[in-house]
Amino acid sequence: MQNAQPPDLLRSIPKDLPIPLNDGACGHLENMLLPDVSLWSTDDQEINLSRLSGWNVIFCYPMTGRPGFAIPEGWVQIPGAAGCTPQVCSYRENHAELKRNGVGVYGLSAQTPEAQKEAVNRLELSYPLLSDAGHSFSSALKLPLLEVGGLKLIKRLTLILKNGMIKKCFYPVFPPDKNVLEVMAWLSENQA
Repeated sequence: MQNAQPPDLLRSIPKDLPIPLNDGACGHLENMLLPDVSLWSTDDQEINLSRLSGWNVIFCYPMTGRPGFAIPEGWVQIPGAAGCTPQVCSYRENHAELKRNGVGVYGLSAQTPEAQKEAVNRLELSYPLLSDAGHSFSSALKLPLLEVGGLKLIKRLTLILKNGMIKKCFYPVFPPDKNVLEVMAWLSENQA
C-alpha cells in the first residue's frame, strides 16, 4: 500500500490517467431487468433497484479515497481505477438538476457501508451511496470487476434505468468527472 494521500489529491483527476478500453464486459446489460437484490444505503435503508419506478441513474465506481487511508499500490496506473471521488462530486454538483427532471441518483461500490457513510458526510453528498460489499448485485448482473490489493471492486460503469430496466450502459467511463454530463445529455434526448 502507498502512503495515505492528501485530501486535495482525492478530489482531482490525476494527470496522465490511463484510459480504460472497452473490453465488451458490459455488452449484455442494455434492456436487462435488474435483479431482485436489496443493497444497504448510506441513509440506513435497504434499496432494491429493481423496484424503483421512473428514471434512475446508478453509477458504479471502484472506491472513493479516504483521508488517512492508503490507496492500493499502483492505483493511478490502473486504467479506470482513479477518479472516483471527482466522479462522486460531479454527481453532487448536478444532482439538483437531475432531481428536477425526475431522475433518481445512486452511487454504488463494493465498499462497506461505513466507508460510504464517511464519504457522504465528508463530501456532503445529497444522494445515497449503495454498498455491494457482498457482491450480490454485481454478481447477478455479471458486472466487470477489478482486483487490486486484496480488494474485489466494481469497474467504473453507469446504468440508466427506467422502471427497473437498464436502458443505457456507459462503459468504460472516462474521464470519470465528465460522466454526469454524458448521462444528462443522453437523458435529455431519450427521457421524453
